[in-house]
Amino acid sequence: MNKLEEISKQRQKAHNKLLSLKSKVYKAFLEMEEATYSDGALLKKTKELIAIGISVVLDCESCMQWHIEQAAKSGASEQEILEAIEVGIEMACGRTTVSARFALDVMEAAFK
Repeated sequence: MNKLEEISKQRQKAHNKLLSLKSKVYKAFLEMEEATYSDGALLKKTKELIAIGISVVLDCESCMQWHIEQAAKSGASEQEILEAIEVGIEMACGRTTVSARFALDVMEAAFK
C-alpha cells in the first residue's frame, strides 16, 4: 500500500472510530468543517485552495492530501493547486525572516 492510500485508510479508520464512540467534539468538528467549506462569499474551491497553502505551512501530509483532493473535486485546476502550494512555500519562508531579524538584533548586541 502506498503512502497516500495508507493516509486515507488511517483517516477513514479514525473517522469511523470517532463516530462509533459518539464523540461530541468530533461531531462538532465535522459540522464546523461543513460550514467552513460550504459556498459563501468565497466558493468551496477557493477555501480548499487556502487550506492547501495552510497545510503546506503546517506540514500536515493528511491535510495536504485531503484538501488537494477536495480542491480538485471542486473544480480547481492543477495550476491553481500548484499556486496554492507556492503560497504556502512563501509563507513558511516568510516567517523565517522574522527569526532572522531577531537573530540579527542578538548578533548586533553581542558584538557591541
